[in-house]
Amino acid sequence: MGVAPINKLLIVGGGTAGWIAAASFAQLLQWQECEIHLVESDDIGTVGVGEATIPPIMDLNRVLGLDEDEFVRRTQGTFKLGIEFIDWKAQGTRYFHPFGNYGADVGHVDFVHYWRRLRHELGETAGTLEEYSLSTLAAKAGKFMRPDANPRNVLSKIAYAFHFDAGLYARYLREYAEERGVIRHEGKIVDGVLDDRGFVEAVLLDDGRRLDAQFFIDCSGFRGVLIEQLLKTGYEDWSHWLRCDRAVAVPSGNVGPPSPFTRSTAREAGWQWRIPLQHRTGNGYVYCSDHVSDDQAIATLLGNLEGAPLADPRLLRFTTGKRRKFWNKNVVALGLASGFMEPLESTSIHLIQTAVTKLMTMFPDTGFAQPDIDHYNRVTATEYERIRDFLILHYVANRRHGSPFWDECRTMPIPDTLADKIELYRSRGRSFRLDDELFTATSWQAVFEGQGVEPEGYDPMADAVPFDKLHSTMDRMRETLLRGAGAMPTHADFIARHCAAQPVRT
Repeated sequence: MGVAPINKLLIVGGGTAGWIAAASFAQLLQWQECEIHLVESDDIGTVGVGEATIPPIMDLNRVLGLDEDEFVRRTQGTFKLGIEFIDWKAQGTRYFHPFGNYGADVGHVDFVHYWRRLRHELGETAGTLEEYSLSTLAAKAGKFMRPDANPRNVLSKIAYAFHFDAGLYARYLREYAEERGVIRHEGKIVDGVLDDRGFVEAVLLDDGRRLDAQFFIDCSGFRGVLIEQLLKTGYEDWSHWLRCDRAVAVPSGNVGPPSPFTRSTAREAGWQWRIPLQHRTGNGYVYCSDHVSDDQAIATLLGNLEGAPLADPRLLRFTTGKRRKFWNKNVVALGLASGFMEPLESTSIHLIQTAVTKLMTMFPDTGFAQPDIDHYNRVTATEYERIRDFLILHYVANRRHGSPFWDECRTMPIPDTLADKIELYRSRGRSFRLDDELFTATSWQAVFEGQGVEPEGYDPMADAVPFDKLHSTMDRMRETLLRGAGAMPTHADFIARHCAAQPVRT
């Protein structure tokens, strides 16, 4: 065919994206003769605005062969059963977006339709949707355990993810990658060299060194050193839909045991996150600078901390959106170099992970087949767009009347793909997963219900189950789930028993 295999890959930038890529390629390419290099500068800080993950990170951990207890200890981690949303629908309201499913199989249609039928017949005595979620019940009680090995036990259905310190996570993966042969170069990139096809041939460092490679992974953050500054790929701006453009972050001391969930609280012009770790709590305020100043945002964040701040607030500016191409010639952008959609549903690390997975299914040779590149860009764009729509839903389905930011979000035009989802749900409560999108029907249902998007009815197939049988089945289900959550150890006790980290030296 006249093309050669890739034998040298250079990752530009470290941090979470760079070291996930390095560790993954070191593991997945271990039987191929391909050198893996990474260049980063200790003088360039990493963003690290999010320290929360979603359950697919389990797939990454399995690929890397990580011991979960060691991973949690090394990153000062805690466990996550979902996200609690406070004041998003309106002031004084809260709801929970859980991992895992609601209820269990009752018949041929999704569980939520049977619950809605029961609510139609019995009203509030049928219980809330959250009462049929093991993750929600456990989270509210501060409980956690790993899934039971017996598939017949209700405790076998637990789904979870992690909170961790992003800096410690990158350090942990760096050790993993370097042990498997990844070569790290300390230095700051000042320029790149293109060949006669417009492909990147090498990068030049500030000390005069030249690093050559055949394939480049750009993990240089918002700057996009290769994908944007050198290849001029372009950026698709989504800030007319996702209006927040800044964040301020600060760690604080822990107050009480860590909760097994992330918290997101709506504020005047955005929302505040709270992520509990073993050694501290991560906090931040994501906001729209058109509606609140930086000083006001900092004051709001500091005024709503549960513990004392442990550092000065750090400000981050961003533009939500994505690169017009994620893979351009012989450069693939990962992490913030590929796009940014704010940490509302903890998707940043997942997008790095799925990018690496897709690359391994179509790892190039030096011919860099354009159909493969086009396919990668197409499926990645769809993945970003589906996540974008899910994030927009949180903003557009609010009832915080009288607040300029929230009024603007509620009345703004939205993508047709999201409008179709909302219309479908409002009709008969149906939600379908399209194009292998990340968020399942359970996730959409959690936000629809939590934000007050009420359907006119339910799937008529739910009427096929005799009502008395449905009633008794659902009552038993609620009781079983409540007992299951009650039987779990506390989150703090589970960590102490299995994966307590060493205290951080001050």
